[in-house]
Amino acid sequence: MTDTDGRILVEQRGLLLLIGIDRVPKRNGFSEKMVIELTEAFDRMEHDPTVRCGVLHALGPHFTAGLQLDQLTSWFEAGRHLALPGKIDPYNLRPPLRTKPVVAAVQGICFTAGIELMLAADLVVAARDCRFGQIEVKRGIMANHGATIRMVERAGWGNAMRYLLTGDEFDAETAFRLGFVQEIVETGRQLERAIELAERIAAQAPLAVQATIRNAAKAVDHGPAAAIADLGPVQLRLMATEDAAEGVASFREKRDAKFSGR
Repeated sequence: MTDTDGRILVEQRGLLLLIGIDRVPKRNGFSEKMVIELTEAFDRMEHDPTVRCGVLHALGPHFTAGLQLDQLTSWFEAGRHLALPGKIDPYNLRPPLRTKPVVAAVQGICFTAGIELMLAADLVVAARDCRFGQIEVKRGIMANHGATIRMVERAGWGNAMRYLLTGDEFDAETAFRLGFVQEIVETGRQLERAIELAERIAAQAPLAVQATIRNAAKAVDHGPAAAIADLGPVQLRLMATEDAAEGVASFREKRDAKFSGR
């Protein structure tokens, strides 16, 4: 691998881990090296106790043009998932799954695996100039890292198939209408806004944030009844934590809570 294969830039900023896609001359197209480094970055985020929230973003005018297929053909031919075995899956499809929240900031071109990474995040901030495209059908393959599941889940069958089966591009307003992104901001402000949201999340009680994600995911994956069954037991465990005591104390004392994650 050479420097032209790009990199994943990792920067800790307080309680946040910023994970940056950096291959600007190639529209941030993912090389094999970057696929590996992305998994390593997500794994670091999950296991670093000083990190409470991740921010996925990209350098330059584009989020990503997708995968460099000639470097990753062997992965697909072998039926490999774009994550390293035993490490946190950036697409949040296969164990081990992350427990910490991720906010994504996207801009410019956001194609194929870029959309799937975005949909794997918990919140997405999109620049107004975004161009989205799930174009795998135009290459004789299918989207296979979450788009066929999450686009249907969020937009409904017909709305998802409108773009999955045609490969047509869509803009930020359409992505917002379909529930793929949560906010649209002026181009150039997407990372700033994503960091603002991530900092607000990181200021909350970490155990409560993680429990909220797990319960919502259980409802999606296993149905409402499974999630409902966990509500009482999980809340009892949370009520026994130091953070819950701090939450009550901060309410009583009319001040902002300072959570420790214990």
